[in-house]
Amino acid sequence: MSRLVPYPLLSLALLVMWLLLTRFSLGHLILGSGIALIAGKAMAALQPAQPQIRRWGPVFRLVGIVSLDIVRSNAAVALLILNGGRHGARRSDFLQIPLRLRSQPALALLAIILTATPGTAWLEHDAETGVLLIHVFDMVDEEEWIRLIRDRYEALLLEIFE
Repeated sequence: MSRLVPYPLLSLALLVMWLLLTRFSLGHLILGSGIALIAGKAMAALQPAQPQIRRWGPVFRLVGIVSLDIVRSNAAVALLILNGGRHGARRSDFLQIPLRLRSQPALALLAIILTATPGTAWLEHDAETGVLLIHVFDMVDEEEWIRLIRDRYEALLLEIFE
């Protein structure tokens, strides 16, 4: 069974997403199942490393913090756009942040968090130096951004994965 469906949860999630995005019919069920199976086999060919979660408690805290931050950031970015960016006072900028994270799954999760939060975008991570480059839509205080990412997200990801 694992050879036919190497990632059953991934395949099931893709099938459900396919059916939610299209009209349910026998044809879409068959097509979605085929796509889900092919995607599962493609994922198996990539041979991703299995993430090792060391502690589950911080996972729930991280989910809560990220959810709250996304809601807050949506409101802040919407206000900036609706107010015309405080009449030119808004300043976008690039920011380099030295990270302690080395785990690939933890870095991937941090990339998802930063990109999913309106107003920030993950641009580049240098694995040799551990420096992350992000873009901030409304840069007010660079040190505050560094502290936010290192203390709020990276610290929890270190607890979870490393």
